[in-house]
Amino acid sequence: QVQLVESGGGLVQPGGSLRLSCAASGFTLDNHAIGWFRQAPGKEREMVSCIGTQDTTTYYASFVKGRFTISRDNAKNTVYLQMNSLKSEDTAVYYCATDGGIYCSGSPRYWGQGLQVTVSS
Repeated sequence: QVQLVESGGGLVQPGGSLRLSCAASGFTLDNHAIGWFRQAPGKEREMVSCIGTQDTTTYYASFVKGRFTISRDNAKNTVYLQMNSLKSEDTAVYYCATDGGIYCSGSPRYWGQGLQVTVSS
């Protein structure tokens, strides 16, 4: 059974940092592309970043490029999203997800439960 569990969210001040983790079970991450998505209140869900099976294959939305970094630790079966220089507009529920394949997908089949990230002073 494919399961994704996010951790690491919380409250942070503007300009601060958080690292989100996405731990997988029921499958091995090293042959699956994993994406991070977010949804703010009243807004549509959007892709934030994605990492392919080759670690050099990464995608970042323009609004996080240069501030967020996605990475994976295959030994821990975990994907990370390092978020720096956080802004209030980064406040959202963040999800990790996979379509079960080697390419990033805008509509993945498998989702974590999501976690709240709040950027506020």
